[in-house]
Amino acid sequence: ELKNTSGLLYPPEAPELQIRKMADLCFLVQHYELAYSCYHTAKKDFLNDQAMLYAAGALEMAAVSAFLQPGAPRPYPAHYMETAIQTYRDICKNMVLAERCVLLSAEILKSQSKYSEAAALLIRLTSEDSDLRSALLLEQAAHCFINMKSPMVRKFAFHMILAGHRFSKAGQKKHALRCYCQAMQVYKGKGWSLAEDHINFTIGRQSFTLRQLDNAVSAFRHILINDSKQPPAQQGSFLREYLYVYKNVTQLSPDGPLPQLPLPYINSSATRVFFGHDRRPAEGEKQAATHVSLDQEYDSESSQQWKELEEQVVSVINKGIIPSNFQPTQFCLNRYSDNSRFPLAVIEEPVTVEVSFRNPLKVPLLLTDLSLLWKFQPKDFNAKHDGETKELGACDDDMIGAEAIAEFLINSEETKVARLKLFPHQTGELHILGVVYNLGTVQGAVTLDGIDPSIGLQTGKLISNGLSVRGRQDLEIQGPRLNNTKEEKTSIKYGPDRRLDPIITEEMPLLEVFFINFPTGLLCGEIRKAYVEFVNVSKCPLTALKVVSKHPEFFTFGGNTAVLTPLSPSASENCSAYKTVVTDPTSVRTALLSSASSVDFGVGTGGQPEVIHVPLPDAVLLPGASVQLPMWLRGPDEEGVHEINFLFYYESIKRHSKMCHRVLRHTAVICTSRSLHIRATVCRSNALEDEEGRGDNMLVFVDVENINTSETGVKEFHIVQVSSNSKHWKLQKSVKISEDKDTKLASRERAKLCFKAVRCKNSEVSFYPLENYTFADIVFGNEQIISSASPCADFFFQSLSSEFKRTHVQSHAHASQRAAKQSFDETVRLIQQCSEVDLNIVVLWKAYVVEDNKQLILEGQHHVALNTVGKEAFSFPQKQELPEMVLLKFFRPENIPVPARPTPEQLSNLIKTSLHYPESFNHSFHQKSLCLVPVTLLLSNCSQAVVDVMIDLRHKTTSPEALEIHGSFTWLGQTQYKLQLKSQEVYSLQLKACFVHTGVYNLGTPRVFAKLADQVTLFETSQQNSMPALIIINNI
Repeated sequence: ELKNTSGLLYPPEAPELQIRKMADLCFLVQHYELAYSCYHTAKKDFLNDQAMLYAAGALEMAAVSAFLQPGAPRPYPAHYMETAIQTYRDICKNMVLAERCVLLSAEILKSQSKYSEAAALLIRLTSEDSDLRSALLLEQAAHCFINMKSPMVRKFAFHMILAGHRFSKAGQKKHALRCYCQAMQVYKGKGWSLAEDHINFTIGRQSFTLRQLDNAVSAFRHILINDSKQPPAQQGSFLREYLYVYKNVTQLSPDGPLPQLPLPYINSSATRVFFGHDRRPAEGEKQAATHVSLDQEYDSESSQQWKELEEQVVSVINKGIIPSNFQPTQFCLNRYSDNSRFPLAVIEEPVTVEVSFRNPLKVPLLLTDLSLLWKFQPKDFNAKHDGETKELGACDDDMIGAEAIAEFLINSEETKVARLKLFPHQTGELHILGVVYNLGTVQGAVTLDGIDPSIGLQTGKLISNGLSVRGRQDLEIQGPRLNNTKEEKTSIKYGPDRRLDPIITEEMPLLEVFFINFPTGLLCGEIRKAYVEFVNVSKCPLTALKVVSKHPEFFTFGGNTAVLTPLSPSASENCSAYKTVVTDPTSVRTALLSSASSVDFGVGTGGQPEVIHVPLPDAVLLPGASVQLPMWLRGPDEEGVHEINFLFYYESIKRHSKMCHRVLRHTAVICTSRSLHIRATVCRSNALEDEEGRGDNMLVFVDVENINTSETGVKEFHIVQVSSNSKHWKLQKSVKISEDKDTKLASRERAKLCFKAVRCKNSEVSFYPLENYTFADIVFGNEQIISSASPCADFFFQSLSSEFKRTHVQSHAHASQRAAKQSFDETVRLIQQCSEVDLNIVVLWKAYVVEDNKQLILEGQHHVALNTVGKEAFSFPQKQELPEMVLLKFFRPENIPVPARPTPEQLSNLIKTSLHYPESFNHSFHQKSLCLVPVTLLLSNCSQAVVDVMIDLRHKTTSPEALEIHGSFTWLGQTQYKLQLKSQEVYSLQLKACFVHTGVYNLGTPRVFAKLADQVTLFETSQQNSMPALIIINNI
């Protein structure tokens, strides 16, 4: 019998209980309406008697009967249920009955889709006294939230977590794990990292206690790889927990494959692979070639330049064709390089892989015994059969030697690179798979050295707290996205990235280059002698050593004649870079001649001037051998900082199937400061005949200005010598302007020099081959620098070589067009040739520099190429002025071929005229009223063709001013002459001038017309001598 709170007990035959029994019977036979009314009657009686327990039961059943009535004449009285629950719980203190009532009511509300009320009801009954009951109710409430019309997902997850927590407290581990896992589905990937960490940590713990080790590992792994916002202490405990769990997992299967570790992160695409030895540092005066190292940043522009240089030298070696299998050498592969081909590595040379690690945690990580993981397939590239594949050769040192890093500490949130090396001892295919290491934590506080000062152990050893696990991480690099074909553009496809799959080739020579006394600063045009040492550090000989540079005019190894010319003693005393000869100081400044062929200096042979053959003795460098060669440098003509790239190319004596050649790079940085600026002009001399009675001589004016700024410590420049080199012209002598023997220039001073130039004798020209140049030296000091020897001639020919390229291209173009052109154009060409000269001037100088109270003498040379009569030429090109902005014009250019007309300037040079007459003439006008003066008109044909000349003497000076100044006179005799001049001929014509008064007269009135003998068109040649030919007539 149920006891009531007030102690009221009904006997079995009490009418209240009879009504209640009747209601129960009606309920059982599903007569719910009658049952409801009976329960209702009984409820009232029980309440009147204050029998609360009976009343609560009647209320509960009345509510259920009302709910179950078919057709539902009355709504479900939820308040009956609430009163019943309250009565059971508060008055009767009977939680079991309250619980039953809640579950029943919740089911009824759920069936009516009143999930919110159901959830509230369930949550209301949770309490501290029973964890299991609370867990059950919270889980049911959570399901109510998820089943609502608009599901409350976060409430579901939150209540699931609460339920899991209560299950855990009640010792129901499996139920707790299930609740947490369901909640995790909601929180995952929402960016609620702290909540996620909590759930994962709990899942890990629960899985571990249930011995579900794999789940535990993956849960802890998640905590570590998410960018955790936890404080450092919490992260440290997570990490230790993870390592502990991991340790247990690995102990279960010690022989299984190495597990993948989650920490530290590896940025796979930032992996760099470097082939070859590390660069040696400079030793004293020796400076090693810069080559390539992992410390250099990648620069796409410079890598393109290196590629072009290599293509250039390979095409020269292969007679102008780049072989189809040519693969530009790449020493360092990274995310920007072209990694579509398998890179080549050489046996016994290290392969360095730089792996970028990032520690996402706020606690330091300690990696120990860090090394690379690889797979190797031995192959003999000369034999036919392939070897077997060796997997994971971390232990197999006879094929590939691996270098391990004993301890590698990554501080909190640090990105750090590790450089790991492999040493291949066999040829074949190598595949680098990943890294293998022990992951551990560092104990206690870590100071800068990674050592806690409180631990008095030897420095350099990091104190691991005993927990570390061995695992691996793979390096998986995604190749570049393909975007060439239509299919590739519409879908997402990636190409291969093969930087981690090098092919190990057979032995190759290895060159090291050292520069000795290599300057970092030069004056523009300064010449300095340095030495280059080539060392073969491999076990096989190297040959075909060449150097290629974009600036071949910067350096030379000397021409073919350099070996044969011993330096004179005085040159070695002064440490001069030039070959000099002592001259007799009393000799007049006339030219000393020598000649040299451009072929000796590698110019004009049709090869590319940028590719320079390095003159190795016997053309081979044996293993271990080293050779030192002199190298002359000339400061670039423009001031500023110059980066000059040298690419050294060399081959093995044996031909290899995979690797044909090797290269070594060097970048020299030279800072040049201003020295001299030289401008020169050439003009026809008015004196038509030289001493030997031959025409065709010219004056060369050289204007030298010292534009050096005094910071560089240069006191003054001395012009030591001026030389000319040309196939057809030579300097003959210096025309003295000043009496000063030595030409000195202090800062900002300018000197003018004047020289007479004559055409080389035909015998001199024809005796030598076509490529022969005549060098003429005019010496100002007492030592002649032999300009036709190295290094003076080398730099001269190199400055010419750029001109050579241009003229080569032009002459080919001319040849192809010549068939179509009429003879008219040839005329023009012949006329243009008259005003062309190919005279090159080399100004050699010395500069006196004071440095640290010591006087140094620097020397150098500047080149000026004179091509046209009367046109000024400069030692380095003038900066072009930018044209002013003008409005854009839109029009279609009409392609009408304009016939090439020679300019008046060029025509005037076809025939050179000169008048010979007495400067003053005395005549007695009293005796004879007409004064006749004989005048000789000299005509010189400057062209290589026969020229018809017409001289017209009827020309009158028309301008009245000219008449006022110079009186009028007439020519006597023939008024028109017609002559024919052969090539280079000088003709003198005797004329007579007639004067009637005393005075000053200008005789320059004859007009001279000329045409080539086989042409119709007549050209007037204007007077070159703009100075009037004045004659004074005196009366006696």
